[in-house]
Amino acid sequence: MVWSARRGVLVDYLGTHQHLSVDLHLGVDPTGALTIRSGSYRWRSGLRCPSLITGEARLREWYDDRAGRFRIEVTVANRQFGPLFGYSGSFTVRYLRPDCAPVPAAVYPVRENLRD
Repeated sequence: MVWSARRGVLVDYLGTHQHLSVDLHLGVDPTGALTIRSGSYRWRSGLRCPSLITGEARLREWYDDRAGRFRIEVTVANRQFGPLFGYSGSFTVRYLRPDCAPVPAAVYPVRENLRD
């Protein structure tokens, strides 16, 4: 993911070779939860993907003080075909110092060039 200052969105590069990107619009709802809504999808060439073959993702994430856990809800739907995917759940976090836990090579991005 990279921040596009020019467009004011977070850009997520998808797939094993990051040939597809999606704009992510960040926000906060009235309860203080983080919200993320997907926007335009583009091939690496810059061409937009038609909405017929993409889905709109909506994510909501917040900290549940009573449970001591983060909560998450995700839905993905296609305008033509309706709901495609969704889940909800919770998780905890353990923060590690970067010098103690470097990013494993297997999960490192194929490319790391700033582009938007």
